Amino acid sequence: MISDLNQVLSTNARGMKKSEIRELLKLTQDPDIISFAGGLPSPESFPVKELYDILCDIMKNEAQVALQYGATEGDTLLRTLLVERYNKMGMNISLKNLIITTASQQALDLISKIFIDRGDKIIVGLPSYLGALGAFNSYGADMIGIPLDEHGMNVTELEKTLSKLKSENKKPKFIYIIPDFQNPSGITMSKKRRLEIIDLAKKYDVLIIEDSPYRELRFEGEPVDTMYQLDNSGQVLMLGTFSKIFAPGFRIGWVVGNEDILDKIVVAKQSTDLCTPPYTQRIAARYVGQGLLDNNIKKIINLYRDKRDAMLEAFKQYMPEGVTWTEPEGGLFLFLTVPEHIDASKLFMDAIKEKVAFVVGSSFYCNGQGKNTMRINFSYSSIEMNIEGVKRLAKVIKSYL
Repeated sequence: MISDLNQVLSTNARGMKKSEIRELLKLTQDPDIISFAGGLPSPESFPVKELYDILCDIMKNEAQVALQYGATEGDTLLRTLLVERYNKMGMNISLKNLIITTASQQALDLISKIFIDRGDKIIVGLPSYLGALGAFNSYGADMIGIPLDEHGMNVTELEKTLSKLKSENKKPKFIYIIPDFQNPSGITMSKKRRLEIIDLAKKYDVLIIEDSPYRELRFEGEPVDTMYQLDNSGQVLMLGTFSKIFAPGFRIGWVVGNEDILDKIVVAKQSTDLCTPPYTQRIAARYVGQGLLDNNIKKIINLYRDKRDAMLEAFKQYMPEGVTWTEPEGGLFLFLTVPEHIDASKLFMDAIKEKVAFVVGSSFYCNGQGKNTMRINFSYSSIEMNIEGVKRLAKVIKSYL
C-alpha cells in the first residue's frame, strides 16, 4: 500500500463524504430496534406473485434480449410505455425526451457530472434530499440553501439569492427541487409556487431539476401538475423512479427533458455503466404493459395512508408539548421538530438505547442547520410498530424536556 493515499486521490474523491443515513443505519441492525430511519418501501408492497410469472415467461421467450447488453438510452419497450403513461397524465413527450438510468440516484450523479465544475453554485432546499446533496458535493458544488415554507421553496428568498448571484456574475447551474411530498419534509409545493419558481428560473436563465420519486403516492387531495408539464419549454429536467412505486431492487429510474441535455447524459452514462440492466428493464416493461403497475400503486397508497394516519394519531397522543411535525398528503416521510435547545444527534444515541431510530435532520441541510429536527419514515414498519416506536421516541424526547 502506498504511504499516503490522499496524494493519489482525485480532488473529487477527497471531497466525497459517506452517507450519514447509511452510516446511521448500521446502528439499527438490531432486530429489536424499530427503525424510522430508512426510506424503505414496505415489503408488503412488492408484487411477488406477478413478478414470478413474468420472470418465468421472459426466461422462456425473451432470454436472448433480456440477458444481452442493451442501448444506453434504455429498453425501447419500457421507454415507450413510460412516455405513454406520462402523456396520459397530460404531458407532451416522445421517446427522444426520456432515457432510463440505474435508479434516479444515478441520474443525480450524471446530472452533476455534466453540469457541475468544482466551485459552481447550485440552489437546493433547506432541507433537501441527502442523496442529492451527496452527489452534488462529490463534484465540488457550492450549494446555496433556500428555506422551505408550507408551500415549498420560499420564492422571496430564492429571488434575492438569484439577484445577488447575478450581480456577482455567479449564475447557478440549476435549482434542485422535490415538489411532491418532499424528502425529508413531506411538503408538497402548490401550483402557484411552482409557476413562480419557473418564472424566476426563466428570468434568471437557470435550469430546474425536478426530482419526482413519490408523486404517485398521494393519499389525499388533488395532484398538482409537474413542473416539467407547467413549463413545457425545456427549462426543467424531471427525474422519476420505480423504487417507491414498484421495487427498489430493480434500480430503474429515468430522466425526462430536452433531447440536447439527454444526449449529454447518455454520453456520461456510457462511461459509467454502458446501460441499465436490460433484464430488469424488460421485467418492468412487461409488468407495466400488463396494466399491473396502477393496481399495485393503489395497494401501496392504501397501505401507506393507514400507516401515516396511525403515526400522526400516535404523535398527537404521545408527543410532549413543544414538538411539531408535518402532515404529508402522500409519500413516505414526515419531519419532526423539537425545541431548539435539543440536539437531535445526541438524542439519536439515547433513542437507540430505547430501541427506536430516526435520521438526524441536519443531514438534509447543506449549511448544517436543522439540528433540532429529524426525519421519520412511516412506510416500512407495521402500524403496530409505528405506534410503539412513537411511544419510545416520545419517551426520549420528554427526558430532554
